Amino acid sequence: MREKILDVAIEQFSRYGVRTVTMENIARLSGVSKKTIYQEFKDKRELVKKAFGMILSQDQEKLTGILSEDDGVIEHLICTSKTIRERLENMNPMAVLEVQRYFPDAWEMFECFRDEIIVTDIVKVLERGKKLGYFREEINSEILAKMRVNQISAAFDPTYFNTSSHSLLDLQVEMMNHFLHGIFTEKGRQAYLERHRYN
Repeated sequence: MREKILDVAIEQFSRYGVRTVTMENIARLSGVSKKTIYQEFKDKRELVKKAFGMILSQDQEKLTGILSEDDGVIEHLICTSKTIRERLENMNPMAVLEVQRYFPDAWEMFECFRDEIIVTDIVKVLERGKKLGYFREEINSEILAKMRVNQISAAFDPTYFNTSSHSLLDLQVEMMNHFLHGIFTEKGRQAYLERHRYN
């Protein structure tokens, strides 16, 4: 029951934003009473935090599994690209901004995840890619990992990008492609293009 409620909440928050979706909406779509939701979650603030945490855990599990493979670098890049596409294709850009502004506990959790998990993950991928000849040896993995995370965050900020002229998905894909082709060796570029063609 708890997982079903979270699944509905994630889908609704992603599509319509966080503030406009009510606990009544989520209860109706989950097929439960509003009382049942409040038995599982103290309030909407807690529901938002748990839903956000569930998204982060799912993505981390998926990417960690790919990186544990013998090579895993190119596969990790392709999986990351797919994950971004899947997350952003139907996401309302306001959802992230609303979490940032009105749900500080959930946003703090994301910032910790970003700084401690995502940056570390990117550094590992870059270092392994350098050893395998996919990425240029001279790049500074820690600086580039932080730069990449900042790119992802910047696309959600309407003061930098007008999302009415470009979709959030288009912005993220363009930024990722620019980042990758700046660090690839020719071997890495060819491997990525070849494997990306079939995914």
